[in-house]
Parts: sequence; structure tokens; C-alpha cells
Amino acid sequence: MKSIINKRIQTILVILLIFWIVEIINTIVGHKFGTFGILPRNVVGLRGIILSPFIHHGIPHLILNSIPFVILGTIVIIRGVGQFFQISVFIIMIGGIGVWIFGRTALHAGASGLIFGYFGFLVAAGWYEKKIVSILIAVAVLFLYGGAIFSGIMPTQRFVSWEGHLFGLLAGILTAKMLVKKKN
Repeated sequence: MKSIINKRIQTILVILLIFWIVEIINTIVGHKFGTFGILPRNVVGLRGIILSPFIHHGIPHLILNSIPFVILGTIVIIRGVGQFFQISVFIIMIGGIGVWIFGRTALHAGASGLIFGYFGFLVAAGWYEKKIVSILIAVAVLFLYGGAIFSGIMPTQRFVSWEGHLFGLLAGILTAKMLVKKKN
């Protein structure tokens, strides 16, 4: 049991380390990785669907994403490493495609779409599973992050990808619906 918990924690920390290594290198090269974000309705921008969660617009941007990634990612990975990666890939792909189709013309990057997806997944899993543990997790996640989530999907700041937040959230909800129905 202890080795399973260690593996899950290590997985989250390795992904976080990758975020930080990419950002350190990006800082050294003058933030040239920003061009690998999602550029809506542009063929070159398609690569950003997969790459954008690993690219941030500076250390402050990554710091803002690191703590919720660790907290929400850890709650998601309780379901198992395999399911964690399945959930993460679904959120990244579905949310990224949503941004690519509907986002405003800008470079969208950062792990916040994935984080909003974890939020959506955890809340929706409580709704769809109807198990006491899932419901308690959903309530706790709503309590901790509800305000930030709902303010993050509003187009209030020009340099914030509210589209990434919104489509990440929707992707997380859709992912929960697909996986819970598949499981039941």
C-alpha cells in the first residue's frame, strides 16, 4: 500500500518537475516556447493542444498553477495512475480542441486548463457516481476552488486564457460523464 501511495505522489511530483524544467529552459531562451501554445484555427497551433499544459508565460504563471495542480492532481490520482493519465489526456485533448476551435486569436498556454479540468472532473464525478466519498470530494473541491474557478472562466483579464479555463472545465465534466458511465 505504501509503495502505491509513493508511486502516485512521485507521478505528480515528476510532472510538476517537468513543468518547472520546461519553464526554466523557456526562461533561459527568452520565452520562445510560448509559440508552442494553442493558436486557434491555425494548423501550426494544433501542436499546442498537447504541448500547451507544459508551457507557461513566466515563473509567476507557473507558481499560480503549481499548487492547484499538486492538490487537484493528487485527488485525481487517488483513482489510480492509469486512470489519472486517461483523465489527464482526455482533458488536455478535449479542452485543447475546444480552445483551438473557439478561442480568440492568441497563444494559449499553461496548465490551468488541465487544472480546471480536474476541478470539473472531481465535481462531476461526485454528481455522476453518487458515492459518498465522491460527493464529499466534490464538496471539498467546490469549497476550496469554487470561487477561483468561476472567476477564471469569465473574460475579465486580457492576458488570461479564460477559454482554456472554460474548455478545460467542460472537458473535465465530459470526461467524468464518459468514464463513470463506462464504469457503471
